[in-house]
Amino acid sequence: MTTAETAPPPSMRLRELVFGAACAAALRAAARLGVADALGDAPRAVEDLAAAVKTEPQPLRRLLRTLTCYGVFAEREDGTFAHTDMSRLLREDDEHSLRAITLWCTEPWTWDAWPKLDEAVRTGRSVVEDLYGKEFFTYLNEDAPESADVFNRAMTTSSTQSARDVAHFLDLSGSASVADIGGGQGHVVASLLEKYPSLHGTLLDLPRVVENADPRLRPGGALADRVRIVPGDCRATVPVRADVYIIKNILEWDDDSTARTLRNVIEAGGPGARVVVIENLVDDTPSMKFSTAMDLLLLLNVGGAKHTTESMVGRLTGAGLVIDDIQPVNPYLHAFDCVVPASEAR
Repeated sequence: MTTAETAPPPSMRLRELVFGAACAAALRAAARLGVADALGDAPRAVEDLAAAVKTEPQPLRRLLRTLTCYGVFAEREDGTFAHTDMSRLLREDDEHSLRAITLWCTEPWTWDAWPKLDEAVRTGRSVVEDLYGKEFFTYLNEDAPESADVFNRAMTTSSTQSARDVAHFLDLSGSASVADIGGGQGHVVASLLEKYPSLHGTLLDLPRVVENADPRLRPGGALADRVRIVPGDCRATVPVRADVYIIKNILEWDDDSTARTLRNVIEAGGPGARVVVIENLVDDTPSMKFSTAMDLLLLLNVGGAKHTTESMVGRLTGAGLVIDDIQPVNPYLHAFDCVVPASEAR
């Protein structure tokens, strides 16, 4: 185990950091090759693994050796390789799989964008339009459909996993209705409807998103009789009345879009409506390395940003909401529990 006494000196640590792309590329390669799935539960010789994933043994050993340095896979004394807690997360069938997230964060466009970070820092603007001549999601859907598919799978995975934490965290026992604004495929609202059998819900998101809503919410699904699926853009209007509004991980756009979304929710909810905003933060959380990296990636692709507690509070109170409480949902998410005061509703 590395300790303060055995940790590499600053000069070597910096060398390790500037080769961070090698670690990301190695993770992507392992995910694309399906190494974690081929390894299974028992240690295997690299020759067996290579045959299973159709690679040459020696390059595969080099790949695995690199990843073992980061705690992803473990090499045993007999030369076989075994799983670690991290490498299991690269399995497609793991309940907490991060395979799709691993691929999304290392998609080809990221390797074009990261070298232009200095330009994005200078201008405060996305670099994607300069790279590809199109806004980011337009580029994905029109020119990079495979990346768009990876994005959708990654967001589905992330939402499914965090929905359980959100449902466990939120107390809606006194509410009759909940609306998930910009809620993607509806994993959060589905989890809440399962937790509260008398609750009714609404899912609002773009038409191309909600057409692939969670099967539980679609006609014939187990929760279909208690949910309404509304296609629409929350930045334009929120045609939904509910006791509680949930806004999760979508207030990362430019300030104008964020302000319009909050204003639309406030106008839809009316006095006394509860608004729960759930976001990753870039301050005072155990996930700082992850959230600050995502913050920079948002700058590169859409010109957006992750929030600090202070900046999130500023946006919410600036929109007219009263914040009742701020609590961690899990190590990666914080919930801002707000209410619409009488003076703000119209």
